[in-house]
Amino acid sequence: MDRNSTIGIIIISAMLLIYLVFFASGPQPPQSTTTGDSLPPARAQNSSLQPVSPPTSTLSDSALKAKYGIFAPLLKGQATDWVLENKDLRLTLTTKGGRVKEALLKNYVTYQKTPLVLIDQHSSTTQLLIATSVGEINLHQLHYTAKQLSSNQITFRAQLDSIHYVEQRYYLPAEGFVVQWRAEVHLPENLLTDSLAYFFWTDRLKQQEKDIEQVRLTATVNYYQINSGMEQLSETASEAQEARATEPVQWVALKQKFFNAAIITSGSFPEVIVRSRPPAQPAKEVKELSMQVGIPLGDLKEEAKNIRFFYGPNHFRIAEQVAPGFEDNVYLGWAIFSTVNRYIIMPLFEVLERVSNNYGVVILLLVLIVKTALFPLVYRSYQSMAKMRVLKPELDQLKAQCGDDLQRFQQEQMKLYTQFGVNPLSGCIPVLLQLPVLLAMFNFFPNAIQLRQKEFLWADDLSSYDSILDLPFHIPFYGDHVSLFTLLMTLSTIAYTYYNNQLSTNMDPSMKIMSYVMPIIFVFVLNSFSAGLTYYYFVSNLITIGQQWAIRKFFIDEAKIRAKLEENRKKFTDPNRKKTGFQKRLEEALKAQEEAKKNKKK
Repeated sequence: MDRNSTIGIIIISAMLLIYLVFFASGPQPPQSTTTGDSLPPARAQNSSLQPVSPPTSTLSDSALKAKYGIFAPLLKGQATDWVLENKDLRLTLTTKGGRVKEALLKNYVTYQKTPLVLIDQHSSTTQLLIATSVGEINLHQLHYTAKQLSSNQITFRAQLDSIHYVEQRYYLPAEGFVVQWRAEVHLPENLLTDSLAYFFWTDRLKQQEKDIEQVRLTATVNYYQINSGMEQLSETASEAQEARATEPVQWVALKQKFFNAAIITSGSFPEVIVRSRPPAQPAKEVKELSMQVGIPLGDLKEEAKNIRFFYGPNHFRIAEQVAPGFEDNVYLGWAIFSTVNRYIIMPLFEVLERVSNNYGVVILLLVLIVKTALFPLVYRSYQSMAKMRVLKPELDQLKAQCGDDLQRFQQEQMKLYTQFGVNPLSGCIPVLLQLPVLLAMFNFFPNAIQLRQKEFLWADDLSSYDSILDLPFHIPFYGDHVSLFTLLMTLSTIAYTYYNNQLSTNMDPSMKIMSYVMPIIFVFVLNSFSAGLTYYYFVSNLITIGQQWAIRKFFIDEAKIRAKLEENRKKFTDPNRKKTGFQKRLEEALKAQEEAKKNKKK
C-alpha cells in the first residue's frame, strides 16, 4: 500500500468517525426556544404542553352548570371501551373523550417478546381544546355515546341539547396503520370565540428495544412544513427543547427508532409547536415528546382535508404511502449517502429479501454484490500500489541522494512520477470513491426495521448490538457488553492493513502506526452499533483481502508494469511528446516550488 493509498484510508477512517459523531443520528438543526408569551394568546397558560386540569368531580351539578354552561351535563359519566381492528392494528377507543386510548401493533412485539403497545392511557395523553364564551373546553373530557356503524367505523356523539352536539368519527381501513378522523362541532351561535381547535398530545415513549440509550438518541418530534420540508428537534439534546413551525405544517410525528405516532392532514395546520423533554424515569422511559397543533374548526368536518392518525412502523415503503415526506421519518443518511441508500442499497436489499428469509444470508449476498460492483475501483487502487512497488529501486536511490532534505526528496519524487507517467493520486482516488457506499451503510443497517429482532448466529437482533459477554460494569466510551462482530470486524481490518503494509514500498512509519490505530478506535465507536452493520463490514473486509490476493495472483504482472513504465519514460524524453493534463499541472507545480526556493535563498 503506497503512501497515497494509506492517506486515503486514513482520511476515510477519520471521516467515518466524524460522520458517526456528528451526522449518523440525523441532521441536528438549531432549534428556537419559545416561551409561554409566544404561544397563541388563548393558549398561553398551556405553553408547557401539559393537559389542562379536568373539571373536578366533586363539584355539584349546579356548580358545574354555572362554570361550564351547556357542557356541564357531559362532564360526568361512565367510560366504556370500543375496539377497531384490522390485520395490522388494534385500536381501543373510549367514550370518555371519544379518543384513541390504546394502539397495539399486531405484527410486532417488544424486545421482551410482549405485545407492542405503541401508546396507552398511561404513556399518552391528549386534549382537544376549543375556546368558548364560558372558557376553554377540552372535548377529550366530555362523555360521548358510541355507535359502531360497521366493524371498521365508529361514531362518538356528545349531545349538548336537542340540536347542538359534538361528534367524532373514526374509520380504520382493512389493512394499514392509518385511521381517518373527522369531527363536527355544532354549537350555539356566538359560543365559539376562536376559529381554531387546539390538539395537544404528549407521549412518554416506552422502551420497545433492548438498548434504551441508542433508542433515546433517535427519539424526536418531526414535522413537515409544506414549503421547506421536514424539520425536527435535536435527537441528542440533553435538555428540554421547544420550537414553533415557521410555516403551515402537513404532519407532526412523535418518532422513536422504529415506530412513530403522528397526526396528518391533506390540508395544513396553521400553528404547530413541538417539544421534547428528558425522561422523568430514565431507566424506564425513552423520552417525553409533545405537540400542540392548531386545527381550523372547518377542517375537522371537511372530508377534503382528510385528517388522519398514524400508529405504525418507520418502514420506508409504508411511510412513503402515508403523506408527502413522511418517509423522512426513516433516516437514511446525510446528503449523497441518503441518495445511495434510497436508490441503490434499499432496492437491492429488497430484491435479496425475496431470495432468502435469513437476513444473515441477505447481508452476505449484499456484500458480494457491492464488492463485485466496486471491484474495478479496488483493481485500480491495487494497480497503483504495484506501480509504486516497481519504482522502489528509484525511490530508494532518491532517498539516498536527498538525505534528510524532505522538500528536495518530494520534488525529485514528483519528477520521477512524471517521467514514468505515474499519477500518485491514482491509489487514493479509487478508495475515496467508495466512501458514499461505505457511509451509506452506517445509516441503512441501524435504521432498517427489516432487521429488527432478526436472529443470526449468536446475534439475537441484527438491528441492535450483539453481545457474547454482558459486563457487570460500564466501561467509558465502550459500554457494558462485548460485541463479537465488532471484534471480528476490527481483527479483519487489522489483518487487511497488515497485508497491505507488507506490500508498501515507501510508507512513512507514522503513517503505518496510524493505519493500525484507526481500527482500534472503531472497537469503541461501534461496540453498541447494529450487529448487521458490523457483520457487513467483517465480511466485506474478508472479501477485500480475497480480492487483493486474487488481483496480485492472477491479474497483476509486475514485469509487464515495469516494461510499461520504461516505455513511458522513453516517451518522456521525446521532445515532441504530448503531455497529459496531470503532467502539465505537475510540472507547473514543480517549477513554482523551484522558483519559491530560489527566491527564498535571495
